[in-house]
Amino acid sequence: MSRSDRFVMFHWRSAAWLYLIMLISLPLQAATDIHYAIKVTIDPSSRMLSGKSQITLPSTGEFELVLSHRFTVSHLQVNGARVIRQATGSGGIQSWRVTIATAGKKERPEITLHWQGELAELDQNLDHAQTLGRPIPVSGHAGTFLPNSSAWYPAISGALARYQVELALPFGQRGLVAGRRVQESESEADGYHARFVFEHPSDGIDLMAGPYQISKSTIRSAISTKEIQLNTYFHPEISNLAGDYLDSVKQYIAFYEQWIGEYPFTEFSVVSSPTPTGFGMPTLTYLGVNVLKLPFIRATSLGHEVLHNWWGNGVYADYSRGNWSEGLTTFMADYTYKAQQSSEAAREMRLDWLRDFTALAPGQDQPLLAFTSRTHGASKIVGYNKAAMFFLMLRDWLGEAVFDQAIRKLWREQRFHITAWQDIQRIFEQVANRSLDAYFRQWLTLTGAPEIKVTQAISDTSSDGQHRLTVVLTQSDDAYQLRVPLLIRDQFGIEEKRYADLQSTQQAFEWILPSLPDEIVLDPDFQLFRLLATEEAVPILREGMVNRSARTLLLSRPDSENFRIASTLIGNLQGHQPLLVSKQIDFNQTPLIVAGLTRQVSDWLMQRNLPAMPQAIQNEKATAYVWTMRSSDGAVITILSARDNDSLRALGRTLPHYGRQSYLVYDGATVIEKGIWPAQTPVIKVQANRN
Repeated sequence: MSRSDRFVMFHWRSAAWLYLIMLISLPLQAATDIHYAIKVTIDPSSRMLSGKSQITLPSTGEFELVLSHRFTVSHLQVNGARVIRQATGSGGIQSWRVTIATAGKKERPEITLHWQGELAELDQNLDHAQTLGRPIPVSGHAGTFLPNSSAWYPAISGALARYQVELALPFGQRGLVAGRRVQESESEADGYHARFVFEHPSDGIDLMAGPYQISKSTIRSAISTKEIQLNTYFHPEISNLAGDYLDSVKQYIAFYEQWIGEYPFTEFSVVSSPTPTGFGMPTLTYLGVNVLKLPFIRATSLGHEVLHNWWGNGVYADYSRGNWSEGLTTFMADYTYKAQQSSEAAREMRLDWLRDFTALAPGQDQPLLAFTSRTHGASKIVGYNKAAMFFLMLRDWLGEAVFDQAIRKLWREQRFHITAWQDIQRIFEQVANRSLDAYFRQWLTLTGAPEIKVTQAISDTSSDGQHRLTVVLTQSDDAYQLRVPLLIRDQFGIEEKRYADLQSTQQAFEWILPSLPDEIVLDPDFQLFRLLATEEAVPILREGMVNRSARTLLLSRPDSENFRIASTLIGNLQGHQPLLVSKQIDFNQTPLIVAGLTRQVSDWLMQRNLPAMPQAIQNEKATAYVWTMRSSDGAVITILSARDNDSLRALGRTLPHYGRQSYLVYDGATVIEKGIWPAQTPVIKVQANRN
């Protein structure tokens, strides 16, 4: 899931299945005739769960039944016969091999199982990254979350299934799973009871509960007569936001129905979480209470999660062959909202994507076919940003009408089916009536990005007054097939855009122009996924965060509290133990983070003959400054300068969300100023042919 610098939204489904696939090492199969009938009772006070499940299988054969080691099984029968074989398994998962040799003529084979166990304690101090990396079932009065990846219910591994879940909770607690709510009751004597049905083949079940206040509304499908139930399950302190969220969901569903096709489900719910999460499941999204309070979420992240009901939860990604759903959702949600805002906002987002990619160390990225889920900043840059640009460039090449027709065909043919990049290529080729093999192959299988340059630009004027422009383009060794935009500006400042179909490492192009060309700008609107020129790639904080070779210089003594605070801060920022270096470090074009107290930072900059903190960002309210610069040999240096230890410690919560900025000014934990250093557009002067 991605979003703004202030909040990074994660999409849960891909991470959940990656975790399970690693545990059981079995491919996902489209065995859609499996059905779960689950009854589960949860007491958040004691954190105890007890459940009963009846699993209906499609036929005879061998199946693997999996469940977390956290739970004890008290009853296991196959077709009415008790199974006494001990479970096996590792990595927190217990499993049983179940063989169905024969089945009755009228009835399908069934597995019946009772299980119970204690859930982990809810920890509300976790940040969003820690929550994502903690796939365990948790419970407490403020909330219960049982992610599918925690194996909280007995499941047939590697298979899609339909299900029915009956949920029982104490009075004052309410909960749900993805699906259609068909029954609900509540009383002080009996507590809360609800039954949910999911009638489509699903890749798992996530359960949420809490002291929710439920608000409801309905919308009629924009392209059919179907009525869609909308709900908010909000903690009491944000219940006043329910109406606005319901209205926004209505707008998103209507928008995407017109663009893609009918909304696939009968419900959509916005559910609040006591931790700062941002997960998307079929028919719902699970967002942190503090996240839902943010004014920009309804205009950005909410639409992304609604769209996932088409891509990811309506058409399933084939993770064994690459996850395309995050890129397509980012393009049709996050990028589309920017384009609706203005052409300049869309251009800035494209430039942000290219700056993020430039921040990676050589070899740190991966092919799009290898992306399965977001695990760190580098994987998001590829799986979300580069993949979104893949679809953007494809639309620009084929045209909006052809692209939209292919999107609708993809939805019609692949809904509730496991879908690979190859399926997307096949459908787009059918609609476009042309081979797209070269395009898909270069962007899906190659790492890196092309580096494109104008190496020569010469004009000559014929005797009849025609102006001929010859431009030579070069690109890096892996020759991409590219439609390169060129902005040609004449001597009077009049501009026109031309496109060069570059297919080799060096190629010449000629145009006859109405006036004498003066200068050229290559890809001025950042329509291509490419390596930025040095003038375009201003230093940003992301380079110290995601570049695995980045080094860290801590200016305080190793035994000081400041040293410990800074080391922890930077370790969390980078997601690994900092690579510490001494004050005598050579820059050598490798990113460097320097952290210390104000006087220490000033002295170090002076000793290394580096510029002092820019006067333009100085503020009398500031308790800390973070800014970037580029050394004479090209190394990006990120400076963290704090007034005292508390001021340095206060950066921890928000700093990771500002990677696309060049500088930040803090007052305590609040960013009071931010910005990006101005970039220069590389302009190539056209040389006149004097022969």
